[in-house]
Amino acid sequence: MRGSSAVIGIGESPYYRAGRSPYTARHMAAMAVRAAVEDAGISPDEVDGIVTFHPDQHDSAHLWSWLGLGELRWAAKAWGGGGNSGAAAVQLADAAVTAGYARNVIVFRALNQGTEGRYGRYNATARPDNDHAFTVPFGAAMPVVKNALLTRKFLHQHRISQDALADIALASYEHAQYNPRAIMYGKPLTREAYHASRWIAEPLHLYDCCQESDGACALIVSSASAARVGRQKPAYLLAGATGMPPRGGLWGFNDDAYPSGRFVPVGRQLWERAGVGPGDVDVAQFYENFTGTTLIAISDIGFAPPEELEKFVSGGRLHVGGGGLPINTSGGNLAEAYIHGLQLMVEAVRQIRGTSTRQVTDARLSLFAAGPGTSPSSAVLLSAEEPS
Repeated sequence: MRGSSAVIGIGESPYYRAGRSPYTARHMAAMAVRAAVEDAGISPDEVDGIVTFHPDQHDSAHLWSWLGLGELRWAAKAWGGGGNSGAAAVQLADAAVTAGYARNVIVFRALNQGTEGRYGRYNATARPDNDHAFTVPFGAAMPVVKNALLTRKFLHQHRISQDALADIALASYEHAQYNPRAIMYGKPLTREAYHASRWIAEPLHLYDCCQESDGACALIVSSASAARVGRQKPAYLLAGATGMPPRGGLWGFNDDAYPSGRFVPVGRQLWERAGVGPGDVDVAQFYENFTGTTLIAISDIGFAPPEELEKFVSGGRLHVGGGGLPINTSGGNLAEAYIHGLQLMVEAVRQIRGTSTRQVTDARLSLFAAGPGTSPSSAVLLSAEEPS
């Protein structure tokens, strides 16, 4: 599957703050899928596969028929409960195309938190079960609290300062100022404003937390041979990985990897399959529901050991032109929008095409790392050149 398929089309709906979209999630999904089909330069009846992720209320079969897409030959949903499976969904599309089950596979995600409920909240009327039974009685109900515990322990163990989290937030907000699609476009962030913002769950400030958004995005995966003659410059799927440590799925923070190491198997698999290393990557889109898990993932996947991590992210090195690894060049989940992170994959494709609003010069390898705070995690590496 090394370079046997490529992303040939991308599309998005407008992005809105949670609850402010005038459209249903299905309507926005239709916008994104239609835009991806048009971007790819194919007709709707040439699409014959569909993949999504995260348990949700969206009826893909209804969407398929409503849009007038072709005869369905492949349908799948990635395993997982959040943004962790965004790259895994792309891998499923890659697998279908490589195996010949389908020719053109749509991967999409749509959210309307006004009607579905906001993902950052906990349903207090539900009886705590599974992992919630180990956390809710002690106040760790919402995702931000769980991730705060994870982040606090990691920072303490490795003597990393709050400024490392600020560096991630500042990079995302700076890049969003070039992106008119971003919800935080025109709203720059300073280091002083970051530190002055209120705590949500220590050590996470307001600006450490992702947006809560309504919107949709989609992409089309096709064969490398079809991509060569397509309308757009192909973004070849050089490698993908989905994984976790052996005990990574245990409840109550009882896995061996806590607080770090959850993304280590993903990185190891990815670099082995791609035949390159972290130092070869030109630009990366890291899922940040919260800056803490992003910081941990940057280390886990191999860019810097924990003791060198603060230096790796400091001094503007995460900004385009900063001399390090540019990340989240459209604004990411923090400052563009939160569509369970799939919009990061769309931006990874733009970087390969050279069409980002904050473009990295001559980007050849573009990484999308999905949902590091939840197991199993996943990642995809895109290449501007078709592997030989």
